[in-house]
Amino acid sequence: MMEEKKDGLKRIYLAGGCYWGVEKYVSCIRGVAQTQVGFANGTVANPTYWQVCQNDTGHAETVLVDYDPAVLPLDKLLALFYRIIDPTAVDRQGGDVGRQYRTGVYYTDPADGQIAQASLEALASRLDKPLAVECCPLGCFYPAEQAHQHYLDKTPGGYCHVPFALIDWVKTVDPRTVE
Repeated sequence: MMEEKKDGLKRIYLAGGCYWGVEKYVSCIRGVAQTQVGFANGTVANPTYWQVCQNDTGHAETVLVDYDPAVLPLDKLLALFYRIIDPTAVDRQGGDVGRQYRTGVYYTDPADGQIAQASLEALASRLDKPLAVECCPLGCFYPAEQAHQHYLDKTPGGYCHVPFALIDWVKTVDPRTVE
């Protein structure tokens, strides 16, 4: 299921716990053109936020990311993403616990899957615990309700497991220099 984008942008899906903070952080990275929060790789069509939180829908809170690979190569985007997650935590990030808060990199282009897998192998080599980050093709993605889109822009100071200092930092970074 490869998604063709005509504007030169590429698309990847990132799950890193509560999608509010992940979306805010990723949207501040130079080269990211658009983000959208939603639910990926579950078993219920068009789930609501409350269904995902209260029932076993199998979905992960996920951020769709459209980015310009000329400015932001995928390996650099992933390196920045790994800074805001605990890649060894199973079904939790920060204070959020549950299957919907698992971490993952979901792709539609098999070449992106190879890049993601290589980046995760490099990450694993630097850790002393096993990785808990899924890396697999996107099965499905359903946008979350409008109230959840760009939530931290609408609700400054709202809940966020991503440190606001990291959000401020990433605004200043040339992503091509990130290791």
